[in-house]
Amino acid sequence: MYYRSPGKGKPVVLLHGFCETGQVWDSFYPELAKEHHILIPDLPGFGKSDPLPAGFRIKDVAESVFQWMHSLKIEKAAVIGHSLGGYVALELAKAHPGAISGLGLFHSTAFADTDEKKETRNKVIEFVKNNSVEVFADTFIPQLFYTNNRSRLEADVNQMVKIARATALETLVEYTRAIRDRNDCTSVLKELDTPILFIAGDRDTSVPLEKSQEQVPMIKNPVFHILKDTGHMGMFESRELALKFVKEFLDIVPA
Repeated sequence: MYYRSPGKGKPVVLLHGFCETGQVWDSFYPELAKEHHILIPDLPGFGKSDPLPAGFRIKDVAESVFQWMHSLKIEKAAVIGHSLGGYVALELAKAHPGAISGLGLFHSTAFADTDEKKETRNKVIEFVKNNSVEVFADTFIPQLFYTNNRSRLEADVNQMVKIARATALETLVEYTRAIRDRNDCTSVLKELDTPILFIAGDRDTSVPLEKSQEQVPMIKNPVFHILKDTGHMGMFESRELALKFVKEFLDIVPA
Protein backbone atom coordinates (compact mmCIF):
# COMPACT_ATOMS: atom_id res chain seq x y z
CA MET A 1 0.00 0.00 0.00
CA TYR A 2 1.40 3.36 -1.03
CA TYR A 3 1.49 5.94 1.76
CA ARG A 4 3.11 9.10 3.06
CA SER A 5 4.01 9.63 6.73
CA PRO A 6 4.97 13.22 7.58
CA GLY A 7 5.42 14.51 11.11
CA LYS A 8 6.18 12.99 14.50
CA GLY A 9 4.12 12.27 17.58
CA LYS A 10 0.75 10.64 18.10
CA PRO A 11 -0.17 8.49 15.04
CA VAL A 12 -3.09 9.78 12.95
CA VAL A 13 -4.33 7.89 9.90
CA LEU A 14 -6.21 9.89 7.26
CA LEU A 15 -8.32 7.76 4.90
CA HIS A 16 -9.61 9.25 1.65
CA GLY A 17 -12.98 8.75 0.01
CA PHE A 18 -14.41 7.17 -3.13
CA CYS A 19 -12.56 7.96 -6.38
CA GLU A 20 -9.99 9.91 -4.37
CA THR A 21 -6.42 9.31 -3.26
CA GLY A 22 -4.43 10.51 -0.28
CA GLN A 23 -3.96 13.76 -2.23
CA VAL A 24 -7.36 14.89 -0.97
CA TRP A 25 -5.57 15.76 2.30
CA ASP A 26 -2.71 17.73 0.69
CA SER A 27 -3.88 21.16 1.87
CA PHE A 28 -4.95 19.73 5.22
CA TYR A 29 -2.23 17.49 6.65
CA PRO A 30 0.79 19.89 6.85
CA GLU A 31 -0.76 21.75 9.79
CA LEU A 32 -1.56 18.47 11.55
CA ALA A 33 1.94 17.14 10.93
CA LYS A 34 3.39 19.93 13.10
CA GLU A 35 2.22 18.03 16.19
CA HIS A 36 1.36 14.51 15.02
CA HIS A 37 2.65 11.60 12.98
CA ILE A 38 0.30 11.67 10.00
CA LEU A 39 -0.12 8.54 7.88
CA ILE A 40 -1.85 8.98 4.51
CA PRO A 41 -2.37 5.83 2.44
CA ASP A 42 -3.94 5.35 -0.95
CA LEU A 43 -6.62 2.75 -0.28
CA PRO A 44 -6.24 -0.48 -2.28
CA GLY A 45 -6.90 0.07 -5.98
CA PHE A 46 -6.71 3.86 -5.78
CA GLY A 47 -3.72 6.01 -6.65
CA LYS A 48 -0.49 4.07 -6.37
CA SER A 49 -1.79 1.17 -4.27
CA ASP A 50 -2.38 -2.32 -5.63
CA PRO A 51 -6.01 -3.47 -5.85
CA LEU A 52 -7.65 -6.18 -3.79
CA PRO A 53 -9.05 -9.29 -5.53
CA ALA A 54 -12.48 -8.85 -7.11
CA GLY A 55 -15.45 -9.36 -4.80
CA PHE A 56 -13.89 -7.68 -1.76
CA ARG A 57 -15.98 -6.05 0.94
CA ILE A 58 -15.36 -2.93 3.00
CA LYS A 59 -14.21 -5.12 5.90
CA ASP A 60 -11.49 -6.51 3.61
CA VAL A 61 -10.29 -2.98 2.87
CA ALA A 62 -10.25 -2.33 6.62
CA GLU A 63 -8.22 -5.48 7.20
CA SER A 64 -5.67 -4.36 4.62
CA VAL A 65 -5.37 -1.04 6.48
CA PHE A 66 -4.90 -2.90 9.76
CA GLN A 67 -2.18 -5.12 8.27
CA TRP A 68 -0.48 -2.03 6.82
CA MET A 69 -0.54 -0.36 10.25
CA HIS A 70 0.84 -3.56 11.80
CA SER A 71 3.67 -3.65 9.26
CA LEU A 72 4.61 -0.10 10.32
CA LYS A 73 4.44 -1.13 14.00
CA ILE A 74 1.55 1.28 14.58
CA GLU A 75 -0.30 -0.44 17.42
CA LYS A 76 -2.89 2.27 17.93
CA ALA A 77 -3.88 5.39 16.01
CA ALA A 78 -6.56 7.99 15.62
CA VAL A 79 -8.27 7.10 12.33
CA ILE A 80 -10.19 9.77 10.42
CA GLY A 81 -12.00 8.80 7.24
CA HIS A 82 -13.67 10.90 4.58
CA SER A 83 -16.87 9.30 3.25
CA LEU A 84 -15.72 5.83 2.03
CA GLY A 85 -12.70 6.26 4.34
CA GLY A 86 -15.14 6.54 7.22
CA TYR A 87 -16.79 3.25 6.26
CA VAL A 88 -13.35 1.64 6.27
CA ALA A 89 -12.49 3.23 9.62
CA LEU A 90 -15.73 1.88 11.14
CA GLU A 91 -15.01 -1.66 9.97
CA LEU A 92 -11.46 -1.32 11.30
CA ALA A 93 -12.81 -0.23 14.68
CA LYS A 94 -15.33 -3.09 14.63
CA ALA A 95 -12.71 -5.76 13.95
CA HIS A 96 -9.81 -4.23 15.90
CA PRO A 97 -11.12 -1.78 18.50
CA GLY A 98 -7.80 -1.91 20.33
CA ALA A 99 -6.09 -0.34 17.33
CA ILE A 100 -8.27 2.79 17.55
CA SER A 101 -7.38 5.66 19.88
CA GLY A 102 -9.98 7.92 18.27
CA LEU A 103 -12.42 7.62 15.36
CA GLY A 104 -13.29 10.43 12.97
CA LEU A 105 -16.16 10.36 10.48
CA PHE A 106 -15.61 13.21 8.03
CA HIS A 107 -18.78 13.47 5.93
CA SER A 108 -19.43 9.79 6.60
CA THR A 109 -21.99 7.58 8.30
CA ALA A 110 -22.35 4.34 10.25
CA PHE A 111 -25.69 3.59 8.59
CA ALA A 112 -25.91 1.05 5.78
CA ASP A 113 -27.34 2.10 2.42
CA THR A 114 -31.11 2.37 2.13
CA ASP A 115 -32.82 0.45 -0.67
CA GLU A 116 -33.09 3.71 -2.61
CA LYS A 117 -29.38 4.40 -2.18
CA LYS A 118 -28.52 0.86 -3.24
CA GLU A 119 -30.46 1.39 -6.45
CA THR A 120 -28.47 4.57 -7.05
CA ARG A 121 -25.24 2.56 -6.66
CA ASN A 122 -26.51 0.07 -9.24
CA LYS A 123 -27.18 2.94 -11.63
CA VAL A 124 -23.64 4.22 -11.09
CA ILE A 125 -22.21 0.84 -12.09
CA GLU A 126 -24.41 0.73 -15.18
CA PHE A 127 -23.56 4.33 -16.10
CA VAL A 128 -19.80 3.84 -15.76
CA LYS A 129 -19.81 0.66 -17.80
CA ASN A 130 -21.81 2.35 -20.55
CA ASN A 131 -20.09 5.74 -20.56
CA SER A 132 -16.56 5.50 -19.00
CA VAL A 133 -14.94 6.54 -15.74
CA GLU A 134 -13.98 9.91 -17.23
CA VAL A 135 -17.56 10.90 -18.04
CA PHE A 136 -18.69 9.76 -14.60
CA ALA A 137 -15.93 11.74 -12.84
CA ASP A 138 -16.80 14.90 -14.78
CA THR A 139 -20.36 14.81 -13.45
CA PHE A 140 -19.93 13.13 -10.05
CA ILE A 141 -17.12 15.15 -8.48
CA PRO A 142 -18.48 18.71 -8.89
CA GLN A 143 -21.76 17.64 -7.26
CA LEU A 144 -19.87 16.80 -4.06
CA PHE A 145 -19.19 20.51 -3.59
CA TYR A 146 -22.02 22.85 -2.55
CA THR A 147 -23.20 24.78 -5.60
CA ASN A 148 -22.22 28.18 -4.19
CA ASN A 149 -18.63 27.00 -3.56
CA ARG A 150 -17.80 25.52 -6.96
CA SER A 151 -16.62 28.69 -8.72
CA ARG A 152 -14.53 29.78 -5.70
CA LEU A 153 -12.92 26.36 -5.52
CA GLU A 154 -12.66 25.72 -9.26
CA ALA A 155 -9.00 24.66 -9.07
CA ASP A 156 -9.73 22.16 -6.29
CA VAL A 157 -12.78 20.79 -8.11
CA ASN A 158 -10.73 20.35 -11.28
CA GLN A 159 -7.92 18.62 -9.39
CA MET A 160 -10.35 16.18 -7.78
CA VAL A 161 -11.95 15.49 -11.16
CA LYS A 162 -8.49 14.73 -12.58
CA ILE A 163 -7.78 12.29 -9.73
CA ALA A 164 -11.17 10.60 -10.10
CA ARG A 165 -10.70 10.26 -13.87
CA ALA A 166 -7.57 8.19 -13.23
CA THR A 167 -9.54 5.56 -11.26
CA ALA A 168 -9.53 2.15 -12.91
CA LEU A 169 -12.94 1.00 -14.11
CA GLU A 170 -12.71 -2.24 -12.13
CA THR A 171 -11.78 -0.35 -8.96
CA LEU A 172 -14.72 2.01 -9.34
CA VAL A 173 -17.19 -0.82 -9.96
CA GLU A 174 -15.87 -3.06 -7.18
CA TYR A 175 -15.91 -0.25 -4.59
CA THR A 176 -19.41 0.81 -5.62
CA ARG A 177 -20.59 -2.75 -4.99
CA ALA A 178 -18.71 -2.92 -1.68
CA ILE A 179 -20.18 0.38 -0.50
CA ARG A 180 -23.67 -0.73 -1.57
CA ASP A 181 -23.36 -3.98 0.39
CA ARG A 182 -21.58 -2.64 3.47
CA ASN A 183 -22.79 -3.47 6.96
CA ASP A 184 -24.58 -1.18 9.36
CA CYS A 185 -21.89 -0.15 11.85
CA THR A 186 -23.93 1.71 14.46
CA SER A 187 -22.84 -0.95 16.96
CA VAL A 188 -19.34 0.55 16.72
CA LEU A 189 -20.68 3.96 17.71
CA LYS A 190 -22.44 2.44 20.72
CA GLU A 191 -19.58 0.23 21.90
CA LEU A 192 -16.37 2.16 21.19
CA ASP A 193 -15.00 3.82 24.32
CA THR A 194 -12.67 6.23 22.54
CA PRO A 195 -13.77 9.70 21.37
CA ILE A 196 -15.71 9.75 18.09
CA LEU A 197 -15.72 12.81 15.85
CA PHE A 198 -18.46 13.66 13.37
CA ILE A 199 -17.91 16.48 10.88
CA ALA A 200 -21.00 17.15 8.78
CA GLY A 201 -21.82 19.64 6.04
CA ASP A 202 -25.21 21.34 6.18
CA ARG A 203 -25.38 21.20 2.37
CA ASP A 204 -24.10 17.65 2.02
CA THR A 205 -26.38 15.69 -0.33
CA SER A 206 -24.30 12.49 -0.04
CA VAL A 207 -24.51 12.23 3.76
CA PRO A 208 -27.43 14.45 4.82
CA LEU A 209 -26.95 16.44 8.04
CA GLU A 210 -30.07 15.00 9.68
CA LYS A 211 -28.70 11.45 9.23
CA SER A 212 -25.47 12.45 10.95
CA GLN A 213 -27.40 14.07 13.80
CA GLU A 214 -29.39 10.86 14.34
CA GLN A 215 -26.20 9.00 15.21
CA VAL A 216 -24.79 11.35 17.84
CA PRO A 217 -26.95 10.04 20.74
CA MET A 218 -25.52 6.54 20.13
CA ILE A 219 -21.98 7.66 20.98
CA LYS A 220 -20.41 7.48 24.45
CA ASN A 221 -17.90 10.29 23.79
CA PRO A 222 -19.24 12.33 20.85
CA VAL A 223 -17.63 15.35 19.25
CA PHE A 224 -20.04 16.74 16.66
CA HIS A 225 -19.47 19.71 14.37
CA ILE A 226 -21.47 21.22 11.52
CA LEU A 227 -19.77 23.05 8.65
CA LYS A 228 -22.13 25.71 7.32
CA ASP A 229 -22.58 26.29 3.58
CA THR A 230 -20.56 23.13 3.00
CA GLY A 231 -21.26 20.06 0.90
CA HIS A 232 -19.35 16.78 1.02
CA MET A 233 -15.82 18.22 0.72
CA GLY A 234 -15.20 20.15 3.91
CA MET A 235 -11.42 19.86 3.66
CA PHE A 236 -11.73 22.31 0.75
CA GLU A 237 -15.02 24.11 1.32
CA SER A 238 -14.43 25.00 4.98
CA ARG A 239 -10.77 24.14 5.32
CA GLU A 240 -9.78 26.36 8.26
CA LEU A 241 -12.77 25.45 10.41
CA ALA A 242 -12.57 21.73 9.59
CA LEU A 243 -8.88 21.78 10.42
CA LYS A 244 -9.60 23.51 13.73
CA PHE A 245 -12.19 20.83 14.61
CA VAL A 246 -9.80 17.99 13.76
CA LYS A 247 -6.95 19.54 15.76
CA GLU A 248 -9.19 20.01 18.80
CA PHE A 249 -10.38 16.42 18.49
CA LEU A 250 -6.83 15.09 18.32
CA ASP A 251 -6.01 17.03 21.48
CA ILE A 252 -8.48 14.89 23.45
CA VAL A 253 -7.52 11.58 21.83
CA PRO A 254 -5.31 9.58 24.22
CA ALA A 255 -1.73 8.89 23.18
